[in-house]
Amino acid sequence: MPAATSETDALQLAASARSAVLMDADTGTIIFDKNSHDRLPPASITKIMTMLLIMESVKDGKLKMTDKVRTSEYAASMGGSQIFLEPGEEMTVQEMLKGIAMASGNDASVAMAEKIAGSEQAFVQMMNEKAKQLGMKDTHFVNCNGLPANNHYTSAYDIALMSQALLQYPEITKFTGAYEDYLRQHTEKKFWLVNTNKLVRFYTGADGLKTGYTSEAKYCLSATAKRDNMRIVAVVLGEPNTKTRNSEVSQLFDYAFAQYTNVPLIKSGDRIGEIRIEKGMNEKLELTAKRSYHVLLKKGEASNQIRYELVAPESIKAPITAGQSIGKIVVYQGEKVVKEFPVESAQTIEKAGWWTMFKRTCGKLFFVN
Repeated sequence: MPAATSETDALQLAASARSAVLMDADTGTIIFDKNSHDRLPPASITKIMTMLLIMESVKDGKLKMTDKVRTSEYAASMGGSQIFLEPGEEMTVQEMLKGIAMASGNDASVAMAEKIAGSEQAFVQMMNEKAKQLGMKDTHFVNCNGLPANNHYTSAYDIALMSQALLQYPEITKFTGAYEDYLRQHTEKKFWLVNTNKLVRFYTGADGLKTGYTSEAKYCLSATAKRDNMRIVAVVLGEPNTKTRNSEVSQLFDYAFAQYTNVPLIKSGDRIGEIRIEKGMNEKLELTAKRSYHVLLKKGEASNQIRYELVAPESIKAPITAGQSIGKIVVYQGEKVVKEFPVESAQTIEKAGWWTMFKRTCGKLFFVN
């Protein structure tokens, strides 16, 4: 739910950007936006989606960080920002990620796309499918690295959504938040990486995510910073130069950290409630928080007015699959609904067979007083 932003604040923030958005990464609350649904060329910010699909492949066990990735002639032919991969050269997934996150390697992006999907074209299809899953309605990808192409566009709002999704993998900030590193360190072709996002060095708490520049897109940045338990994503598109881009993102961060606070609601692993399961192998489903839940408040607002309740049926018929929608947590500030979080089953519960149901019925008959 968007937070109120005064006209004065709006005039002072992201004045030079063609488009901008400021989001609380945990709740998805939009703190500030400026033309955030305009469809614009994103340049290398495209690589946020590339990195997201890499991290998903690692999580799903399809890739390991230590797996070797071979560079095709096509991948090696990419211009623009690159880590100068040669045809046939091999690097690990981890090294390729460094090259993408820090040096914005167009060649590394294509090499990883081919490793995961077989071809860049097939990988781009995966990118567009993921965009739909994330609710990115102003996006269409044509390549995996953001080099200029017809019909390749996204919006500041959609970039914030995919940035939020990438940040669900906390280990990504080891790559996006590093200021300098090396590739081919113990060879004659030692390559020094310096992060294109200078905020990771000069803004306290900044640890990502991705810069972008083409003559059409101008200077773009999706940046993230964390202080205490609050993580912010700031996106600016179409800035006139790097100095203005970095300055305006810093101002967006300053505004968020000065004006807002993240109030803890439920800790990861906390019990939320339980639901009775009809005709299931288990008779009840314990609902626990998969992650920590917070609500974003303007500083000075009374957090003691915040309460939540579980909205879910008393019972559900088996079978139930892990990840199945069960209900939602509704957060109130006084009587006003300020946030809703979906609740899903953490386990699969199969339908009980007749013998299990017979034994269960008999047990209840014999043990009832």
